[in-house]
Amino acid sequence: MNRLHVLVAIAALFSAAPSADSAGSLSAPKPGDAYEITLDREMSQKGSNGSTGSSTDRDTIVERVVAVRPDGLELEYDLPKDTTSQGQSRGWQFPARVFKRGHAPMQLLNGPQLEARVDAWLAAGGLTRASCGQVIFTWNAFRIECDPQSVTKTLETFDLDAIDLREGAPFQDPMAIAPTMLKRVAKRGSGPTFAAETAVDADAVRRGRADTDVAVAQLLGKPISHDAALSEREKDIVSGTVSVAFDVGSDGKVRRRTKTTKLEIRRPNGVVETRTVTETTERRPVTGM
Repeated sequence: MNRLHVLVAIAALFSAAPSADSAGSLSAPKPGDAYEITLDREMSQKGSNGSTGSSTDRDTIVERVVAVRPDGLELEYDLPKDTTSQGQSRGWQFPARVFKRGHAPMQLLNGPQLEARVDAWLAAGGLTRASCGQVIFTWNAFRIECDPQSVTKTLETFDLDAIDLREGAPFQDPMAIAPTMLKRVAKRGSGPTFAAETAVDADAVRRGRADTDVAVAQLLGKPISHDAALSEREKDIVSGTVSVAFDVGSDGKVRRRTKTTKLEIRRPNGVVETRTVTETTERRPVTGM
């Protein structure tokens, strides 16, 4: 995946005073506050047939608080100055301005601007709206995204304030079979750490692998339907776990989220594949913005 760098404004939680089991006292946000957020992904896999593979990737975003409302925050996300030309060529989604209230999903505020930008971006690449949703290969394989609302999905992967962080609070991951409860564990920094673990949703794993199969087949010029790919992947026997840990700073803000997904996939041909993916999301204050 192409490296993405983005400037992001951090959303603090608007909630009642936390209990002794919560993340701590949150400092009040103010216009101009900015943070850099990095998302590191490490993947390793091994097959019983002797195959191995690994990859690493880093995406970076930095946020700026634009305005503090009585009911939430206006945040602006933008590509940083050191973004590569390749990254900028795909950056029609930024700058993006959103509204965030507590743990609720982000609401895009400048959709019309993004709509105009995507048309210009398509035209510059010699593409049309008919290309939307297709997978192409330039310096990397990527899906042509044309929906301005898609930027909120991108930003949510970096959002460390999206859940109610306290002892006993429910945590739900898209790859998990069911919600699980957060537990307060030993400190790993200046503040508390909350962690949870649950089994993976085998059907979600199969659907994700089928999506990959469809994209690869398209790149190879041998397209297959999603139904056909999913039918093949439904033969896989999938098991594994998803674990997550949130490290909180002394100011009550989440400083680091570490998510580890461990999978074992048994293929119909007898090959057993084990895969571990670790995603570490970390944020640091930025000065001089």
